[in-house]
Amino acid sequence: MARTEQEERNLKLVMAMFDHVLKPMDADAVDRYLAPDYIQHNQWVDTGTEPLKAFLRQVRGENPDAVHDIKRCFVEDDHVIVHYHVRRRSGDPGFAVIDIFRVENGLIAEHWDVVQDVPADSPNPNSPF
Repeated sequence: MARTEQEERNLKLVMAMFDHVLKPMDADAVDRYLAPDYIQHNQWVDTGTEPLKAFLRQVRGENPDAVHDIKRCFVEDDHVIVHYHVRRRSGDPGFAVIDIFRVENGLIAEHWDVVQDVPADSPNPNSPF
């Protein structure tokens, strides 16, 4: 099924946010992509853009070489889902992450995520990616 024009815009917005906010962990770029009344469901970060900016600054300070490697993304209506691999430093097995974003009026209005440790050793031969 082909994406609608709105779905394409929503996907472009979220991918641009990854490129300019999450990958470089640039708190100063948050306001270009997230609504001022942004709703956060991540249990480690309070709701709103200011707590997210503080979180990004903290994470960037602790893990300046972190990598966010996007594996796949999906869009349906006003929701965009991104599955990616976060590694904090070289040699880190990292996390498998799925982010769900809701877009409203051209900005990211809401966010949910699921984070799973990637084990160094696993009985399952299938990658989480």
